[in-house]
Amino acid sequence: MSKTISLKIDGKDVKVPEGTNLIDAAQSVGVHIPNLCYLKGMRGIGACRMCLVEIEGMKTPVVGCITRVKEGMSVNTTTPRIEDMRKFVLDLILSMHPLDCMTCTKAGVCTLQKYAYYHEIKESSFTRKKFGYPVDAENPFIKRDPDYCILCGRCVRVCKEQGTNVLDFMGRGVGAKVATAMDKPLQDSGCTFCGSCVDACPVNALLEADRWRKGREWDYTKTGSVCLSCGNGCDITVSTKDGGVVKINSGGAEGSVEKYICAVGRFGFDSISSDARVTTPMIRVNGELKEASWKDALSLAAEKLKASGKNTGIISTAGLLNQDAFVLSTFASAVVKTKNVDTTVSLYADADSMKFSDSADIDSADVIVLAGLNPSQWERVLPALDAAIRKRVSRGAKLIVLNSTPPIPPLSRGGEGGYASIASVNVKADEAATLAQLAKALIEKGKKAGQEIESAVSGSTVSEEVEKAAALLAEAKAPVIFCSPSLFNAAKNISLLADLKVVAVPYEANARGVVSLGLTTEGKTYSEMASGGVEVLYAVGEVPVANRPEVTFLIAQTSYMTELAKQADIILPAAAYLESEGTIINYLGKVKDVVKAVEPVGEAKQHKNILIELSKAVGSPIKESAAKMKSAFQLKDKPKFNPFEKKPGLDVNPADFSEAINKSVIHSSRLVWLKEAAAGVKS
Repeated sequence: MSKTISLKIDGKDVKVPEGTNLIDAAQSVGVHIPNLCYLKGMRGIGACRMCLVEIEGMKTPVVGCITRVKEGMSVNTTTPRIEDMRKFVLDLILSMHPLDCMTCTKAGVCTLQKYAYYHEIKESSFTRKKFGYPVDAENPFIKRDPDYCILCGRCVRVCKEQGTNVLDFMGRGVGAKVATAMDKPLQDSGCTFCGSCVDACPVNALLEADRWRKGREWDYTKTGSVCLSCGNGCDITVSTKDGGVVKINSGGAEGSVEKYICAVGRFGFDSISSDARVTTPMIRVNGELKEASWKDALSLAAEKLKASGKNTGIISTAGLLNQDAFVLSTFASAVVKTKNVDTTVSLYADADSMKFSDSADIDSADVIVLAGLNPSQWERVLPALDAAIRKRVSRGAKLIVLNSTPPIPPLSRGGEGGYASIASVNVKADEAATLAQLAKALIEKGKKAGQEIESAVSGSTVSEEVEKAAALLAEAKAPVIFCSPSLFNAAKNISLLADLKVVAVPYEANARGVVSLGLTTEGKTYSEMASGGVEVLYAVGEVPVANRPEVTFLIAQTSYMTELAKQADIILPAAAYLESEGTIINYLGKVKDVVKAVEPVGEAKQHKNILIELSKAVGSPIKESAAKMKSAFQLKDKPKFNPFEKKPGLDVNPADFSEAINKSVIHSSRLVWLKEAAAGVKS
């Protein structure tokens, strides 16, 4: 545990961990030290000089973002001398900055504007300079206007830290600017359009491309929620105006490596108001889908479900909220009385890997092991995990990679070429066998093991690289293993030898939740039902099934007119995730609140509400039960030894699967441009 340092800041007593910089120390007691270049969680660079402070006993001011606290320090942040220096810095910056605050989109949240207001600077006293740099607005996501740039370097640093390395400084002196390699447009630079630079920019130099005249920040209602596009379940902040979504930003905590969202999470909201939405119930009549009332649609669905009973199959995605999943599980067992209920989770994970996966804090991890996983921002496979790992490594954590498959992305896509350049240990071999070697190496280092583990690893030969990995784990204070679900049992064995967390990473946001709430089959599997074999199939959510299975009757409960929905006999319009409320359990084991940001379009309803109404139509009404739902998560099983094996049958292609579950969002929003651009067809 870090030593605690005592000091005074503006007369206030402050106690913070050793190594804390003055900006963060002051913030802990509610004192704001002005700054333009500092980003919480990252090492300060002292570029803007706005955070100058005076320390008693020192002749000259010091830079707050790079000065660490010391015992007994007495800091003054707002002396007349310091205020004059800050005003001078602002005066210089404003001499090179457009002063169109009346029409600037960032008005109200512009840090430069805030400080100029405080220091009463209306116009620079220096000769004004205008560079007339061209604006990069060739993509539908991010607009770059270098004339507004104040060269704080935030965007450059956040881009480098997460490993995308798209932005950097070009030129020198006052004529310098932030640019891509060869000053190319973003789409030709390897940019993933995650928008981290937009969140970091304190002025109007980087902005969502479609923001012009769509309201100012004070016009927006801001709602904290969660993205459900992939297994990371990232925090988001949704800005709405006049009942519609205007923009989405990362909602992660300042300074956390989890402060990130990908292009799908940031820009996919267009799909909510697209023509692809299902807004009213539909029934197939004489071969054609016709609009119908909720009463008629539910009545027909109830009739078919009662008739099929145990021959009914229910499939869903793991994008459902916990409340929806609980009601669906109850609906299957108590209303329809079928054992044929399963989700897309079964394509890539077994139930135990989801139920018994540990909870972990990636921000505190000092050693990270990746086993059988290839997260990638470029391929949009668990992009937030990829970004978080790269950030942790840049902040001092050690990375161990155990993988038998080639890393992604390739260098031609603008990335790091996988983890080879940042991993402390990189083992390219069978992952299960490598984990067995790792266990043996830990035992040889004095870790106590049971007879089962010792016997299982007795024939393993420890390689030099595995020996290095074991040494890192043995010395680590907060190690975490992130593994593919198929390797969970093998990886969990390591926790019997060392104090570490093992997290099986799913490809869907609430996989852990839906499995814990009983959406696992005791009858036919998801794959079997997706091919047929049941009388009535009830598909909940945008399941990645394109062709109608061999079933007598098909019910699609969906937010979008998917290929499967087009072939359904009944379509029940479901609310999208920004129109729903409830909770999920993300891959780190955190319970997160999904908050309704906008009302459902048309007659759409949240999944659980549709199911409750349908249960009434069947004649067996069900209710939500918070107590019963909570009990489903109370698992107390202790880890036990399992063979060092990779579980078969869980080998879906993660990139293809991620695209399949997000197909409706991608193809009914501006995200489709990314696919067209990748194919050389720029619209």
